[in-house]
Amino acid sequence: MVNDVSKALSAYQAAVSRQVVPSSEETQPASPAGSFASMVKTAVLQAEQDNKEAELMSMKAIKGTADMQEVVMAVSNAEVALQTVVAVRDKVVSAYQEIMQMPI
Repeated sequence: MVNDVSKALSAYQAAVSRQVVPSSEETQPASPAGSFASMVKTAVLQAEQDNKEAELMSMKAIKGTADMQEVVMAVSNAEVALQTVVAVRDKVVSAYQEIMQMPI
């Protein structure tokens, strides 16, 4: 879990350090790999993968073949990933609602 948090922190720091420099000749479309939509999609897919891993570890615990610490870590990772996705979704909805309330 600490590794996942450090990856997320380094990704946020890299995003903050990027500078947007407008092109003088042509504006180039943003690459899909670096777009907000792709970042959200990646986060959702990671949350789904973490959830599947947590379910698998829970099944192994029921069978008695998994270490309890591994089960707790997998469930905790899935919970944090889901909370992150929900928080981002809430912020996006809030931003959309705020934009819709702006006068034209």
